[in-house]
Amino acid sequence: MLQALMNLLSLCWKPFGRSDGEGLGSVGIVGAANIAGGGGGRDGKDNLLWFRDFGKYAWGDFSMAVVQANQVLEDQSQIESGPFGTFVGVYDGHGGPETARYVCDNLFKHFQAISAESEGVVTAETIQNAFLRTEEGFTALVSELWGTRPQVATVGSCCLVGVICQGTLFVANLGDSRCVLGKKVGKTGEIAAIQLSTEHNANLEEVRRELKDLHPHDPEIVVLKHGVWRVKGIIQVSKSIGDVYMKHARFNREPISAKFRLPEPMTMPILSAEPTILSHPLHPNDSFLIFASDGLWEHLSNEKAVEIVHNHPHAGSAKRLVKTALQEAARKREMRYSDLRKIDKKVRRHFHDDITVIVLFLNHDLISRGTAREPPVSIKGARDH
Repeated sequence: MLQALMNLLSLCWKPFGRSDGEGLGSVGIVGAANIAGGGGGRDGKDNLLWFRDFGKYAWGDFSMAVVQANQVLEDQSQIESGPFGTFVGVYDGHGGPETARYVCDNLFKHFQAISAESEGVVTAETIQNAFLRTEEGFTALVSELWGTRPQVATVGSCCLVGVICQGTLFVANLGDSRCVLGKKVGKTGEIAAIQLSTEHNANLEEVRRELKDLHPHDPEIVVLKHGVWRVKGIIQVSKSIGDVYMKHARFNREPISAKFRLPEPMTMPILSAEPTILSHPLHPNDSFLIFASDGLWEHLSNEKAVEIVHNHPHAGSAKRLVKTALQEAARKREMRYSDLRKIDKKVRRHFHDDITVIVLFLNHDLISRGTAREPPVSIKGARDH
């Protein structure tokens, strides 16, 4: 019975991507995009910017864009959509691309399998367990690679997921990516920006307070360095997939770099992989959702991003947000946007981060009928340029 349900779900939540598994060997650079099913629209590329200006998913239209700043792109992203619902992921890696690529290749598979175990019912627990299995899988992979690639223990990824199923939106987050809802204000024609995700960054006072409560005997659980609060003076986020050197004592030792090794023994995990999950019943006034890595929010407020999407056509929304953020990054450095565009990857990181944006527009006629568009959609954003 379970196998038959898995087969059915595999058609409805079907991932069309090429990757088949758990290892890092299957997640190498594959060009501008890994796109194998549905959605319509065409991909575009403008120097270090990749975009899908317009496409259709189960419950409306979407727009997607990625700009690279690092030598190797550390952001990954995906849209998976079928008759049972829609899954969106934005994975902002740090320390390297390995964890974000692993998450992009495995998190949705775990979500799919766990959904099948509960006969297709999606709850917050479904998503939490998918995160847990992904974390466990990556930790096992680090163990396998410890003898040859120990530095993978120091690589991690923020993880922002949105799931739309049966008229309900679930938003799960680790780290500091962000989901913002654009909501119509009555019949005024105005739009409100409502942040749906909870962030886990040590620069937020509530996060520092939580860390201090969890580690009351560690006076250096958060340290202010060069004007930035960091966990143990090393990392800004308090929750992630990976970063196992901050979760398991067996990985916080040589041969990883001394800058990652703690001066005192680790008696309990410092970082967590347990996501904060919000459940939001969709309302007819809910117009669109913006999922983006923190590279966007460094330069645009929630309100500004929602205003830009609201005041322009659906097509190109994600690219428009990315370009506006780049223009703001250039302005802050007192330079022209046209000059910023000429700067190559790696050097570009001094001006802005990798930025990933996915905009989902909500068609409430489709949502209220419970009738998802066909065919299924499976898209993974740019892997590298």
